[in-house]
Amino acid sequence: MTYCVGLLLKAGMVLLADTRTNAGLDNIATYRKLFTFEVPGERVLAIMTAGNLSVTQTTLARLTEAAEHPEADETRSILKAPTLLNVAGIVGDTLSDVTVELQGRMERMAGQQASASMILAGQRKGGPMRMFLIYPEGNFIEATEDTPFLQIGEHKYGKPILDRVVTMDTTLAEAKKAVLLSMDSTLRSNLSVGMPLDMAVIEVDALAVSERHRIGANDDRFAAMSAAWSQALRDAFQRIAWT
Repeated sequence: MTYCVGLLLKAGMVLLADTRTNAGLDNIATYRKLFTFEVPGERVLAIMTAGNLSVTQTTLARLTEAAEHPEADETRSILKAPTLLNVAGIVGDTLSDVTVELQGRMERMAGQQASASMILAGQRKGGPMRMFLIYPEGNFIEATEDTPFLQIGEHKYGKPILDRVVTMDTTLAEAKKAVLLSMDSTLRSNLSVGMPLDMAVIEVDALAVSERHRIGANDDRFAAMSAAWSQALRDAFQRIAWT
């Protein structure tokens, strides 16, 4: 399974994804689920994926091939589309086409479901930062000021802390802690989500990825944060009065 989370803030965007993929109890592997595309000074895009690995890899391969093809026009290339809304449409159409194409094959061969979802985040020069959750059917919703974060995969364990602390005014430093603690809660509650983690930070108007981090199982900072969060919860629990 998967857990990916993206925050859309006034200061920028923070994206975090795990890397565990499993097709059974004895078939666990690591695959990257956070991908970035940049045209320096013109646009920056990030895509996070959850769901069937063949669907997500085929979709990313087709998007990448079109983006790198010199003759691909703005209707096919996410690096040439005039708006982020158009980019979301291209990603959604590609995901939908791949889902339909692979669904029939997988049902015939193995009785499996071909389903995947994606989070698209980015900014074009002169335009606002935008973030979309794209469903298997190709339709999508957008992050707003009322709900400045999107999640895919095993989102229920990490959502409560985001609901409590994240607003559009949250700083990037606080946002990084929020997504990491959201992931920590998910890691503790669901074994299908696992390390290492990939994080990307995109500052507003930077039009480039400002920070990239690969956080491994032995990362001291993440371990210290997890321990501090657990202790804080224990301390708060002891202070709460209930009679």
